[in-house]
Amino acid sequence: MPHEHGENASLYDMLYAAERTLRMIAGQSRRDYDNNEMLRLAVERSIEIIGEAARRLPQSFRDAHPQIAWRAIMATRHILAHDYDEVNNDTVWRILTDHIQPLISQLKLLIPPPPPMDP
Repeated sequence: MPHEHGENASLYDMLYAAERTLRMIAGQSRRDYDNNEMLRLAVERSIEIIGEAARRLPQSFRDAHPQIAWRAIMATRHILAHDYDEVNNDTVWRILTDHIQPLISQLKLLIPPPPPMDP
């Protein structure tokens, strides 16, 4: 069972980071994003966390859920962490506006509900 716990923990990490990312950009325009270095760095870090948590999931789990763009998620994390000089704000903004919310919806379908509380 520890393997399952690990999968759930990674999925929760992804979900929490994705939701946090949307909260960070709520009410922000693209111009705001471009002009706020602290916001950009915080968003990039959250996207890195999403990618690292995805990478920690077993390949068999990722293969069983092809509706999620695991490869793209992990590749983005790699670029942010290792090829930081190649970060493209247009790409990051597109991820924020086009891909984070659908990812949240997909992750919620994969995360089991919490166990019932004892009375």
